[in-house]
Amino acid sequence: MLNWSHFIYFAVVSVICWAAGAYLSFRERKTGIVYALTILGLAVFFSFIVGLWVSFERPPLRTMGETRLWYSFFLPLAGLITYFRWKYKWILSFSTLMAVVFICVNLFKPEIHSKTLMPALQSPWFAPHVIVYMFCYALLGAAFLMAVYLLFFRKGKDDTREMQLTDNLVSVGLAFMTFGMLLGALWAKEAWGHYWAWDPKETWAAITWLCYLTYIHLRLKQDANRQVVLSILLIAFCCLQMCWWGINYLPSAQGISVHTYNLN
Repeated sequence: MLNWSHFIYFAVVSVICWAAGAYLSFRERKTGIVYALTILGLAVFFSFIVGLWVSFERPPLRTMGETRLWYSFFLPLAGLITYFRWKYKWILSFSTLMAVVFICVNLFKPEIHSKTLMPALQSPWFAPHVIVYMFCYALLGAAFLMAVYLLFFRKGKDDTREMQLTDNLVSVGLAFMTFGMLLGALWAKEAWGHYWAWDPKETWAAITWLCYLTYIHLRLKQDANRQVVLSILLIAFCCLQMCWWGINYLPSAQGISVHTYNLN
């Protein structure tokens, strides 16, 4: 049975595969190998997640450490999808680097992974809700990197192609976020008897959703200021972080929010 001590072996193999794929993406006629290595790394990493799932007898989604596992998995997956669709060679390097950051956090600050799952988390809607959100966060994380790149490293240059990529990442990410919110509403109805109650986490989820929606609407205006819309994307990502983990440290959520179970 797998446990947390085995994580480093799966993580090292996965990162080596992802890094090799990212490196070869800059070489000509290596596309097939890039796909193979990246997918192999994803398969190895996902096998650890499945192993934990079997070992814990529940989805590994309860603690922040467990959700970071999914985020570390979805980042390279989002990078691979972006590379496949738009052939941006650098995206695999960025997604691998970000995945390594979250992997290192889990290696240096492991959390206790108990088999215990509180009743509210035993709903069949819980796992798909969190998994969809993790994929959404990975896509919007890539969009955030693009916004930083465009704001601080592409000043005065033609960035039409890069802006289009950012728009695509945000549009797909927001679509998954919307789907995740709908799954969350169904979960909340089953677990607590209501679809939406303006819980602190739900409030930040709504704020985050509106921020990304604002970005999309402003991008539809041809005269929209580039700096403004990209700055909104940075603000939206900060709201996303607050929605994901920052809510756990807000005084207003302590003892009130039903979403602070991961601190127990």
